[in-house]
Amino acid sequence: MLAITSLLNPQNAERINRLIKSLEAEFGLDDVQATPDPHITYQLAGVRKLSVLKQALREVARHTQPFAAFTTGLGVFPGPNPVIYIPVLRSDALNQLHHRVLQATAPLCLRTDKFSGPDCWLPHISLALHDTTPELLGPVMQYLNQHTFNLKLSINNLAILRQEGEQFIPEKIFTFEGHKHEPLPTLFKSEA
Repeated sequence: MLAITSLLNPQNAERINRLIKSLEAEFGLDDVQATPDPHITYQLAGVRKLSVLKQALREVARHTQPFAAFTTGLGVFPGPNPVIYIPVLRSDALNQLHHRVLQATAPLCLRTDKFSGPDCWLPHISLALHDTTPELLGPVMQYLNQHTFNLKLSINNLAILRQEGEQFIPEKIFTFEGHKHEPLPTLFKSEA
């Protein structure tokens, strides 16, 4: 399976990675570091041809303008290994990008995850997963409660992450180019 994502800008990625490292130091939680690049996931997918997926995402990025997204608070996906995350607030721009990604990739996917659909998708930035336990949840949340999670994110790329050994690394990153293709405003009206 591949992950179709947007990588965080360097400043926010550094902040999230510092927080993740502090969770490792305080609680020994380090499984989330299998993906060293903090990101927002739009879809997990298995595809027939990676080259066709790259072309489809290149086209989406080519016609998408960079935009801001915002985070706030903390969230938990419950279970035997709870996932602790920072929710990314859904906005029109984020929903439209998610829709365009799903629309472009649907004919290419052999399979997808059930949480990528528009009704189930919850954009987030993972802080801890796989190595958490219900017993650790309280102390970890108490520790994280000392921090603020109101971030402004610059969404300016689509990235394909693929598994290589124990890590998920960028296969290809497509920078948004929609702002380059917009007509420039006219400064002077022509007189007829």
